[in-house]
Amino acid sequence: MKKILALVLAAIFLTAMVAACADGNGAGSDASDDIKVALVAHGPESIQFDGSFNEGSWNGILSFLRDQGLDPAEHANFFQAHAADNDARVDVMTDAISWGADILILPGFHFAASVHTAAGLFPDTKFVVLDTRPDPGPTAANTVSILYAEQQSGFLAGYAVVMDGFRDLGFMGGVAVPAVVRFGHGFIEGAEFAANELGLAAGEVTINYHYIGGFAPDPGVTTMAGSWYAGGTEVIFAAAGGAGFSVITAAEDANTWVVGVDVDQSGASPRVITSAMKALAVSVNDMLTEFVGGTFRGGSDLVYDAAVNGVALPMSSSRFSNFTEAQYNAIYAQLANGSIVVSTTLPPEGGSTNPNDLITITDVTVNFIS
Repeated sequence: MKKILALVLAAIFLTAMVAACADGNGAGSDASDDIKVALVAHGPESIQFDGSFNEGSWNGILSFLRDQGLDPAEHANFFQAHAADNDARVDVMTDAISWGADILILPGFHFAASVHTAAGLFPDTKFVVLDTRPDPGPTAANTVSILYAEQQSGFLAGYAVVMDGFRDLGFMGGVAVPAVVRFGHGFIEGAEFAANELGLAAGEVTINYHYIGGFAPDPGVTTMAGSWYAGGTEVIFAAAGGAGFSVITAAEDANTWVVGVDVDQSGASPRVITSAMKALAVSVNDMLTEFVGGTFRGGSDLVYDAAVNGVALPMSSSRFSNFTEAQYNAIYAQLANGSIVVSTTLPPEGGSTNPNDLITITDVTVNFIS
């Protein structure tokens, strides 16, 4: 009898093991053991540890591999296009696939055309493109595009600095591409919302607004930011990738403040008061987790916004004097539940022409600088 019982128990155990291997979790675990992930940079000036977009994406890869118990040295690699053009980007994606990449992470709007080409050339490879959609569309079945609600992140930054007591603000964007424009428009609208909430007089809050024409560090950017600070600007939101570090240099020289972008840049300088973040690491981790779990949403265009914690200010590392966590949580909840809707179509002359927009710019004076 004992022998028969032992055989029955062994059979039950074997059946359970087979079932576990057949379910989604088992399949995902097996897939993760062999996964190879490539982070691809769009050009020679786009470095891996840029303190911004690429680094945030790389941290998402590392987070995923850590969760899976995998060694990054074996399962992840960084590739950099040798030139800043679409042919070079397709070439470097080809190199990544030759290395063995199962899935490529492509940070930035520069990949819109090249991911469309590569997705067609390599239908068995998965692509995740951040901050843009493939052009031309639609998004291919082996590709996911992820956009972020930068207008909400910018709104939080503009709201926070005005609530903290700043009145003379600046915005320096890299290039007027959609993501950067959304950051800037949100920053204006957040400042406007705070000015209204505080009952400030029209024109009491001013914003210098300028696109510098690039994303690379540049002494000319430091000079311009320095002139703004010397003229009375108290804090500049630098939505300009690596060029933001040129603004940080000017803020350090003037002992004033800068708002960082994309990731928490508080460690870059004690003059970073906060950062308008988007959930780069979280979104990359999510896509890799879905890939190994067999639920990769190919053909989808996803938006990470406040409703899914896709944007944020890093309150634990921010250096506000007056703006509190309770105030932040209250305004964030209004963004998340849709009671505050931030426009992405603010025209250059200021004020929205869309009757559905919640905010019209009337109290904040914006100086658009060409």
